[in-house]
Amino acid sequence: MTSDFSSNDAGLWKPNRQATKRMQMIVKTIFAIFALISVATTIGIVLTLIFETFSFFGEVPIWNFLTDGKWTPRFSSAQYGIFVLISATLLTSGIAILVALPLGLLMAICLSEYAGAKVRRVLKPVLEILAGIPTVVYGYFALLVVTPFLRLFLPVQGFNALSAGLVLGIMITPIVASLSEDAIYAVPRRLRDGAYALGATKRETIISVILPAALSGIVSAVILAISRAIGETMIVTLAAGQNPRLGFNPFVSVMTMTAFIVQASLGDTPAGSLVYKTLYAVGTTLFLMTLTLNIFSFWFVRRFREKYD
Repeated sequence: MTSDFSSNDAGLWKPNRQATKRMQMIVKTIFAIFALISVATTIGIVLTLIFETFSFFGEVPIWNFLTDGKWTPRFSSAQYGIFVLISATLLTSGIAILVALPLGLLMAICLSEYAGAKVRRVLKPVLEILAGIPTVVYGYFALLVVTPFLRLFLPVQGFNALSAGLVLGIMITPIVASLSEDAIYAVPRRLRDGAYALGATKRETIISVILPAALSGIVSAVILAISRAIGETMIVTLAAGQNPRLGFNPFVSVMTMTAFIVQASLGDTPAGSLVYKTLYAVGTTLFLMTLTLNIFSFWFVRRFREKYD
């Protein structure tokens, strides 16, 4: 009787290996399809940029594109000096990172090293709420609040790069703070304890031990924030203006690459025209800038990443 019961019991609970294999194959197939869709979409975007950009350079010499000192694609005597747009983009992004880097890094150190567990659980989600605010709200905040405030003591125009850069810095601060805090928090506790055992103060431990150990993560956070700032559209369109001007004067109106894309995409640009192709040339330039930043970030992380057992 016992052996029969055991035999029946074993037969009752025997797993269905074929069904499990079929389910695993279905799941793998679904995931592979999703991965192929994302890869195909990326390839399609890149190929579109490449083909349209080559078509643009068939009509505009690349030398003029890189050396002209003005950006007037809609004028009868059109000029296509891309560095006019690049200088404005670098100006607003530079101001933004000057705001976001100290604020974000200090917030990350405070949350990781000084705030208690309960305070950290409350403050970090509150900080990350800033990342969920629509950028058009930031843009109107820069235009209607920050710019009038700056005009009280600075000779800024109604549209200017300074207010756009300041608000852009506020927008990317949560990225720097959150990712840097994760990198700092991941530093092993034994490194802190070793520094304290040698007589280091908390400040000395943070500066000399924790920050160097988390450097690769912090740099990645900063580069990601810079890429986000370079590609931002609504804030610079609403607050920085649409006046293509070569230079780095933050008090005047400028036009960034994304602002030009918005201006030229409002619906009055004929498809296939030279101005239409200019959109892709500017988009390709923006793509190459962010791609360069991402490659540098990947190299830096692999080169300086600290590994702990």
